[in-house]
Amino acid sequence: MKHLFYMEFDEGASLQTQIKNMITSSILDGHISSGAPLPSCRELAKTLGVSRNTVVLAYERLIEEGYAIAKERKGFFVHSTYDENLVASHSSLPSRGSNVNWDNKLKLMPSQQHLFYKPDAWKQCEYPFIYGQPDPDFFPVREWRECTQRAAQTLHAKEWLQDRFDEDDSLLIDQLRTRILARRGVRCNKNEILLTVGTQHSLYLLSQLLGGDHACLGLETPGYSDVRHIFDLNQTQLRELDVDEGGLVVNQKIDGCDYVFVTPSHQSPTTVTMPLERRLKLLQKAADHDLVLIEDDYECELNFHSAPTPALKSLDNEGRVIYIGSLSKTLAPGLRVGYLVGPEALIREARALRRLMMRHTPSNNQRALALFLAGGYHDTLVHRLTLRYSERYEVLKTALQEFLPCVELTPSLGGSAIWLKGAPGLDCVRLQREALKHGVYIETGIQHFHQLSNNEYEASRYFRLGFSLIKTDRIRDGVRLLSYAVDQVLSTTTLA
Repeated sequence: MKHLFYMEFDEGASLQTQIKNMITSSILDGHISSGAPLPSCRELAKTLGVSRNTVVLAYERLIEEGYAIAKERKGFFVHSTYDENLVASHSSLPSRGSNVNWDNKLKLMPSQQHLFYKPDAWKQCEYPFIYGQPDPDFFPVREWRECTQRAAQTLHAKEWLQDRFDEDDSLLIDQLRTRILARRGVRCNKNEILLTVGTQHSLYLLSQLLGGDHACLGLETPGYSDVRHIFDLNQTQLRELDVDEGGLVVNQKIDGCDYVFVTPSHQSPTTVTMPLERRLKLLQKAADHDLVLIEDDYECELNFHSAPTPALKSLDNEGRVIYIGSLSKTLAPGLRVGYLVGPEALIREARALRRLMMRHTPSNNQRALALFLAGGYHDTLVHRLTLRYSERYEVLKTALQEFLPCVELTPSLGGSAIWLKGAPGLDCVRLQREALKHGVYIETGIQHFHQLSNNEYEASRYFRLGFSLIKTDRIRDGVRLLSYAVDQVLSTTTLA
């Protein structure tokens, strides 16, 4: 703890006051936790180069003001139940600002993008129709614990304790190639796949390697908003592309693009699936105009009503498709496991760029996941999720038809959410606020329409209901309460 207490004294206050303020600042900043021991008077005096009596006086003031307590034969400790209001009233700490003008220093300011954050309010809602949050009851804790314990055994531990520089776990790469990718029809060798910490990481690597003001990226609209945010950081030109009931529309708007980002399995956010004929047409368009497709095989495993359509990558004979995958929607988003598949030349540069950022993803988690996949646990989990999500989808669809018949529901073959369009005049930003009053959380859809769009009125009518977290027996009541919120918003809109 000595490093917390280095200081240079000035002539503005007594030594004991400066020492007291220094310790108080450490406590309030959270550098010393409640109940933690403080250095002995002798030790701190030696560290700061002052007399022991000076430190004793400082500690006495800390005790008087409620920051510390003295325990006989044990020493001084941060008070475990000190009154923060009392502390604040006695504190005379100088403000600690910055003399650096960071606005002039920073070359990038991602926080100034129009990012949409999910409010924490959903955590207190009885009816959380939130997307992307898994039901913890579905996670195979026992099986995951078994795999992490096996990964810690000597035979496996020696594989991940070493510094692997930029290499990925060979066992995990083999499992991804033979179990995950093979089922999507994607064939690749070990030099054509790279582990990432999720889809955003994969996209950021691609934005640095391929983007910039010289490049044009086509984006589905509505679409996955973080693609726009990531590529916009390096001034990549962005072009809106249309979406209909078959996903990305293949028309002349694509012709001037260098790259096109597409989510054919379950379009994000509408969840529609691109038919095989259109996939072939898109590949032909890419060949005719020498462009590259970035395929996010979003929620490909969660298909309810038919066999999954082959991935674009599996149909690609010219190496024009870069494939992005993730286990966030099936295993757990908190594990941050993603992968990037592409031509060897691209993956080589992505690997070198990743090394500069983080060398590689955590090796212990790689080995545990490899064992999890090899044991067939992920296959079992996906089967269970598909059954549960299919059941929740049907309950949600029935409830919407009963309580909100005026809302247009986008048909879906799978996934973990439903995309909806409200009646004319429905502002879903207001609807989200109104629904929270009833304990219902929904997600607005306006953030999925790129800033290039001019029809904000139309975009505000869309919203999304996720069903991965909410319990099945709560769905109907949640939709019933949501209908009250819709009526309230529409009635006040009409009156206005």
